[in-house]
Amino acid sequence: MFKKDNLETPPDKVNTLIGKDTFLKGSLESKGSIRIDGKVEGQVDNKGDFFVGESGVVAADLKARNVTIAGQFEGTIDAGGRLELKRTAVAKGTFKASALHVEDGAVLDGNMDMKTGAVANLLQSGKDKSVEQPKPQI
Repeated sequence: MFKKDNLETPPDKVNTLIGKDTFLKGSLESKGSIRIDGKVEGQVDNKGDFFVGESGVVAADLKARNVTIAGQFEGTIDAGGRLELKRTAVAKGTFKASALHVEDGAVLDGNMDMKTGAVANLLQSGKDKSVEQPKPQI
């Protein structure tokens, strides 16, 4: 009937997993998807998707295709696609993405830049009426 949001990433969709009891400091490069349930500090350059689980704590400069945060993140994100913040997320820093989805309860503290192609497409298509200026009431 009602589908519950699943914060778990299916194991068959994760190429690299940093577990709850793992701490990684340094640089990480990958082409596949990464899930963080432990702690990561440093720089991440990923061609695939990047997930921060509810127990995950990340302090990094991050480049990835799509980013989903359910835990804590501090730093910079450059997502080629979508940035998604689950209801349990706390994200602080500077963010750049083509699309943004923030669930009720998530905390976003910092600067958000939408990639110019995404904003231009929305304005031209007229799909996002919230971008337009409100008309004065008479």
